[in-house]
Amino acid sequence: MTTESAQPPMAWRYCGNQIKLWRAQAGITREELGKEAGYEYESIKSMEQGRRRPTLRVLQVADEMCGARGLLVAAQAYLKPEKYAWFSLDFMRYEAEAIVINSFQPQLIPGLLQTEETARALLKAHWPPLDDETVEERVAARLERQSLLEKQTKSFSFVIGEVALRYPVGDSEAHKRQLERLLGASELRNVTIQVIPVGGAHPGLNGPFVLLETPEHEHLGYEEGQTTGVLFADPEKVSILMQRHAMILRRALSPEESACVIRKLAEEL
Repeated sequence: MTTESAQPPMAWRYCGNQIKLWRAQAGITREELGKEAGYEYESIKSMEQGRRRPTLRVLQVADEMCGARGLLVAAQAYLKPEKYAWFSLDFMRYEAEAIVINSFQPQLIPGLLQTEETARALLKAHWPPLDDETVEERVAARLERQSLLEKQTKSFSFVIGEVALRYPVGDSEAHKRQLERLLGASELRNVTIQVIPVGGAHPGLNGPFVLLETPEHEHLGYEEGQTTGVLFADPEKVSILMQRHAMILRRALSPEESACVIRKLAEEL
């Protein structure tokens, strides 16, 4: 396990560097490449630095403009869409093995509880935009992860902000199905869902996080932002996160009260 955010896939970084080298050798600027391929300067820069997956369109245009004679386009075979954002790969591996998963999400429905409609809507809203192939790959991966809930040897606790329950990311019917999905999951013996009501200051307002317990009873913490994710095992840091989680739970409704709130919101749609 790493205590720092993972690096983007090596294939992204290598391919991006090749685009940069060929472009520099041909005397072509990022602006020129971007204009011809239909991308902004920052997008080309992100691809060259390996922070974003080079698209087939950029590879084709760069190959032609730089006279690479198919060498850049050939990289496409090694740039298949990643199932998860590169910075979350360490977390995904440990999540699959963990025996206890405690999740706090103040603004969104956690990925393990999202319907296909919710997952697709959120991924399509990503910026910079993800290509269609990547969106579908990640939707499928998110739904595949949800099979973890069926493993009764694993314990799940989800604390979700009321804001997430009241904020539809699709139309009202899709949102109703999402709320019903939460109710269905809450009936599983190994899953607890609690709602934290709107109003008042508490540690959870600083952002989402997940606490994991491994089969060896090691405790890990995970915090994710828009462009980075950090998985850590430092006892002091994990302890602070556990204290925050305990304080958040004190403000949350009971599982039974939470189910009533979710059911009432669904009935109103």
